[in-house]
Formats: sequence, structure tokens, C-alpha cells
Amino acid sequence: MIDFSYEQLKQRITELEQELQLYKNFVKELPFPVEFTDHSLGMKLKKKRGKIAPTIHSLSTSRETGTYLQLDINLDSDLPFEKIETFLAPILDFVPHHIVFVDGNGIITLCNLQAANDMGVNRDSVIGKHIRDLVKLPDELIVTLKSIEMNEPIYNQEVLDRYYGIINTRMIRNEDGSIKRVISMFQSLNLMKETEKLAVAGRIAAGIAHEIRNPLTTVRGYLQFLKSDLPDRIVSLIDQLLIPELDRANSIITDFLNIAKPADIKMEKIQINQFIQEELGMLLQSEGLLHNVEIRFNLDERLTDYDVEADKNQLLQVFLNLFRNAVEAKVKKTMNVSISSKLHNNIVQIQFCDDGPGIPPTIIDHIFDPFFSTKETGTGLGLSLSRKIIELHKGTMKVQSSECGTCFFIELPIVKARLS
Repeated sequence: MIDFSYEQLKQRITELEQELQLYKNFVKELPFPVEFTDHSLGMKLKKKRGKIAPTIHSLSTSRETGTYLQLDINLDSDLPFEKIETFLAPILDFVPHHIVFVDGNGIITLCNLQAANDMGVNRDSVIGKHIRDLVKLPDELIVTLKSIEMNEPIYNQEVLDRYYGIINTRMIRNEDGSIKRVISMFQSLNLMKETEKLAVAGRIAAGIAHEIRNPLTTVRGYLQFLKSDLPDRIVSLIDQLLIPELDRANSIITDFLNIAKPADIKMEKIQINQFIQEELGMLLQSEGLLHNVEIRFNLDERLTDYDVEADKNQLLQVFLNLFRNAVEAKVKKTMNVSISSKLHNNIVQIQFCDDGPGIPPTIIDHIFDPFFSTKETGTGLGLSLSRKIIELHKGTMKVQSSECGTCFFIELPIVKARLS
């Protein structure tokens, strides 16, 4: 038996009363109805919507045991909408379309990862800013603001500016009918357009493979066979002109087939900074010495903790294509090429920049098109094939250019963080 003094007993009673009051205050502050049944105590607590204090009832005799809790939460009225947005944000990051929430003034309250990545911004930095700061368009061209102005949703409107696709908006309203949020979902059709282009290219490539490649092989074989019976002057023409041109034509067909039906990719987990610094760096440094090009690297140290899933040989082909394009466009004796990496919104951003003469604005929108080339001997397949390789790595490839140089932006997804 434990003896308590009067003062100790009084203190303990005070503590229990305070604890009981704490529980009562907690239940009063709950913004939603709650019902709690405790069969072992034979009691039920119930708080109704609109009531501050709960009611407590005794239970009739019951064979049930244990406890039972029931919540009746109304997302519109019982929780701040900001809490709902916080909950939804990581879920909406898995959606491959642009999803943006704005309030009645056009201020962004939620922006999913796809929208932030495609716009080239940090997702957290645009929260609290006007939607024009995200899409970089005049207000009169922003469909979301049009929806606010009309005070009604917009269904399946086609967007024909630089963001080609379909946009839908929906309204969430306050109790007085005013706009709480406008939810915009934009589905880009650029990828679909590129897919259709490549499908056409594939059909053309299949025809080219059967109708041209076989005759080329036959002609080349007969030229080799006939050389022994021909004068040296003709043999020299065959070796220096005819056979190289046949091989070049065959190479063009091979590249085009690779665009339409690329070779299988052998994925492996690589540390992207190590790949850029060592394997790519070793290859480009030797090429740079031959062409008087200085290579610089600026790599984000945070990426040492992450892996990227990629085919090393195919990535090397991409960067070698970019390097050779830069060298062929060089007009000065020397050239600087910089390669940088950055961790951004759970993706790896790689920039390949040169200080060459740049790409004219009139043709920059076509440089990834198959067979588009400004070179006299170019096939116009290098950049098209390079972007196809990046897309097969679930990434994206874009370009920006001015008279000060050209930058290619490559984004690849991170597959996991490395254990330290």
C-alpha cells in the first residue's frame, strides 16, 4: 500500500483535472464531427457539426469490446484548403501533364513537377507568384486568367502558342460563391506531334531499306569485282569517289532507320558526374586538342548522391554529336565548350554550351527535324537521332541560341539516392 500525503493527493487531483480539461479543450477545437465509443468503459462521446462541446452517453449492455472512432470530415469546410494542397502536391507530381492551382487573383498556390520542369523553374519559387511569371505570356493569352475573368470553367480549349496542346480549367468556390481556386490542367501535344512525325519517318525508312539498300549493296559488290579488269584511272575513281559515296548513302539509311527504330538500350545505373568528368571528358578532351577547343566542366556536387539509369554508349553518341556540330559551326580559331550538371526538382539537368556563332532564329525550330541541315554534306539526322536517344531515356532535349553561342539542355530522371 502506497501512502500519499494530503498535499501530494491534492496535487495529483489537480494534475488529473488539468489533463481532463486538456482533452475537453482538444475535442472542442476539432473542426469536424467525431464519434468515439469505448465499450470497456461503456461510454460514447459524440460531437456534432456546428457544436462546440461534445455530448457523452452511457452505453446499454453490449457484447462488443474495444473502441471505435469515426470521423466525418468535410474537405470544403473542415480543413484549410492549403492543407489539402499540401497533401495533393506529391500525388500530382506523378501526373505527366501541367497542373497549376491559382486563387481568384491568379496567384499560384500549387504547381506540379511536370509544369515546373517544362517551364524551367524551381517549383517552390513560383508558389505565391502570379501565373504570368510561370508561363511567360501576356495576360490576354493565359487561359487560366480568362477562366477567372469569365467566372466559369473552360473545357478542352486548344492552345496554339508556343505551348501547343489542350487546356481545361475547373472552379472550387467559397460558400459565398466567390472563387477559391481555379485548377488548370494542360496536356501538351508536342510529343504526339513528334510521334506522328517519327511514325511517318518509320514507314518511309522501311521503304528505303528495301528499295535502296539492296541495290546499293549490289552495285558496290560489282564495282569491287570489276576493279581488277579496269585501268588504274577508273579504279582510282571507284576507290576515291564511287564506293565512298555508296557507303555514305548506306550510312544515311542506317541513321534514318535508327531514328525510326532505334537499337535496344542497355540500361545501367551510373553516377552522372563521374560519367561526364571521366568517360565523356576523356573522349572530348582528345577531340578538343585536335580542333583547338577548350572543354570546361561545372558539376553539381549534390549529384554524387544520386544515380541515373542510362546506356553509356548512347549518351556518348549524343554528346559527341553535339560536340561535332559545335566544331563544324566554329568561325573563330578557338572555341570554348562548357558542360554543366545540376540537380533540379528531382531531375538531372545537363547543359552543353558553346561560344560559336549561334543558330539563326529562322531555323532553330527545325534543327531536330529529320533531314534538316544547313551543311552541304550534312544528313540532318544527328540531332534528330540524339533527341530520340534522350527521349528513350525518359528525358527531354531542348536548345537555346543567340549570337553569343548555343546551349543544349538535357534532362534525365533520377532513379534513386545513393546510400552514404
